Amino acid sequence: MDKRVSLGSLALPLAAVVAGLAIGALAIFATGENPVTAYGGLAEGALGSWDGVGRTLEKATPLVMGGLAVAFAFKAGLFNIGGQGQLLLGAAFAGWAGYALDLPMIIHIPVAMLIGGLAASVLGAFAGLLKATRGTHEVISTIMLNFVASNFTDWLASRDGPWNDPNGGAIARTPEILGSAELPRIGALPTGFLVAVAAAIFVWWVVKHSTLGFRIRTVGANPNAATYAGISVTRVTVAAMGISAMLAGLGGAIQTLGVNGRFEPGFNTGLGFDGITIALLARTNPLAVVPAALLIGALDAGTTLMQSRTDVQPEVVQVIQALILFFVAAPSAVRWILRQRDLGDEPEVRLATGWGG
Repeated sequence: MDKRVSLGSLALPLAAVVAGLAIGALAIFATGENPVTAYGGLAEGALGSWDGVGRTLEKATPLVMGGLAVAFAFKAGLFNIGGQGQLLLGAAFAGWAGYALDLPMIIHIPVAMLIGGLAASVLGAFAGLLKATRGTHEVISTIMLNFVASNFTDWLASRDGPWNDPNGGAIARTPEILGSAELPRIGALPTGFLVAVAAAIFVWWVVKHSTLGFRIRTVGANPNAATYAGISVTRVTVAAMGISAMLAGLGGAIQTLGVNGRFEPGFNTGLGFDGITIALLARTNPLAVVPAALLIGALDAGTTLMQSRTDVQPEVVQVIQALILFFVAAPSAVRWILRQRDLGDEPEVRLATGWGG
């Protein structure tokens, strides 16, 4: 029985990926290009060299963290759509800690990441508090808070902002982080990816084996029953949203400390929202978030070589990603395509608990 459920859970995301790639191939063919050549360039650009593998892992890292953020909130019956703003806060505050604090590397890197994660967690916890005490739906509040975080971080790094690089001229950015705050690379392997994998394992353990995870899953399954059992729904909601936001913020911190070397507004447009795709593709399983992020990261990393070999525009990759998300979010469409009744649809991945609360 468990084996059947496990295989069924894999069937839907795999079918969604195949369907997305197939329709993408038709779109490429319609433009007069060879889908085999295009996909060959895509695969070679992502995995055909150590540098390509490094780019894939680099692009997958913030996606893992964003996917974990969405997946963790799902376990409590919450839909955190504020990953973009939370990622920006984490990236900005980690950038500040990276240049403003002069510490040994062994201390500087974790402190900078912690500061970025905590800054983001405040935003998530606030949304959770609004949900728990005022009944404000988290989808609405986190969407609105995205704008607050975006404009706030823009101001921090702007020409007249307190964190602006004095040597940057009119460019909105923070000073470059110190070498002691820079996440190192092991050859082509970015160590930030190892941090993301460790975070996925830790989140899985928390959800499956900790007391907090039990309370979160209980509240997500039935808040009324959780209250009857003596679990504080308010505390769990605030904690779940705070931890979810911290995960997204850590993704932004890794991007600043391991890739960009400073915070620049607009450097990561859309990364936070991509976490929704990753979480749905992973069926909200924290461990499955890693391969899901690797898939999307590979699609992004291979786009340049695909475009150089064909006239296929990079937006085609975004269309493929959107199709994969569509088929995951609408399993009935995949069932109709494959004429199958059961593809392992799980109630826990429904997008919302209802607009009324």
